[in-house]
Amino acid sequence: MWRRSGTALSQRLALSEEVSEALYGRAKRPVVALESTIISHGMPFPQNLEMAQHVEEIVRAHGACPATICIADGSLKVGLAERDLTQLAELGAGAKKCSTRDIAAAVTDTNVVGATTVSSTMRIAHAAGIKVFVTGGIGGVHRFCEETMDISTDLMELSRTPVAVVCAGIKSILDIPRTLEFLETHSVPVIGYKTDQFPAFFTQDSGEKAHLRRDTPQDIARLIYESEALGLPNGHIIAVPNPKPVPTETINQAIELGLQEVVEKNISGQAVTPYLLKRVNEITQGVSLESNIDLVNSNATVGSQVSTAEQDIYYCCAETH
Repeated sequence: MWRRSGTALSQRLALSEEVSEALYGRAKRPVVALESTIISHGMPFPQNLEMAQHVEEIVRAHGACPATICIADGSLKVGLAERDLTQLAELGAGAKKCSTRDIAAAVTDTNVVGATTVSSTMRIAHAAGIKVFVTGGIGGVHRFCEETMDISTDLMELSRTPVAVVCAGIKSILDIPRTLEFLETHSVPVIGYKTDQFPAFFTQDSGEKAHLRRDTPQDIARLIYESEALGLPNGHIIAVPNPKPVPTETINQAIELGLQEVVEKNISGQAVTPYLLKRVNEITQGVSLESNIDLVNSNATVGSQVSTAEQDIYYCCAETH
């Protein structure tokens, strides 16, 4: 009954004992994927380790199995031991930030610890048969894209990999209207959880509308199940409003200042988002970091509930056919 993509990627997975038992054991449990870039590049130590440990505890408390994903020792690790989680948190930005493009390179270099982004986490989770993935926020179309063509590979992965990404929307440092247009063009449903508005990571309302609204984990799970049953290739964005938002004026001022520095210092590519998050945290005197941690915890709760509901639907339908 374990679902997997059947690709060669699935042959390179190194499952933790807990994840393996959840997927293969007699008493199967829903599994929730977690990325590792948020640990290495999203927060400073030791807050990053405390956040990662607490998120895993939240997932377990809701009856699901956490599967933090990273690339190490030439393997695609799905589920990390406590020592691996600690090592990754301490390594911080010393880990290599790996999108889907970087998976093969990280596997071939056993000296590299690869922290997975949204895109690579989705791809590896899909290979493992995991349907739900929890993160803070996704990448998107960067501001000034008309000059830089800087568009996150997260968006392309969402268009071709059937994994539901539970997040607090798109990071507000990005061009949100253009990101939503891109997602619409590539047939990616954007679902507001208990809201018609599309959240903007630190704030609950970006000024844009979500494509759909669903008010229960069961409704979202049904949508995910039916999408898979219909053979649709796309993922889903489950956008959960930040439970402790930062005042809009405060966050916008911090972002604008950070963006000015990005231009002045000629920062580009994968370095932009970590730099901006770091500067926004400094400018807001830690308020944005606290908000970031709160939203990840909230997303972990919703993601665990959705994963549990999706597995219930899957087995119920399997028994009736």
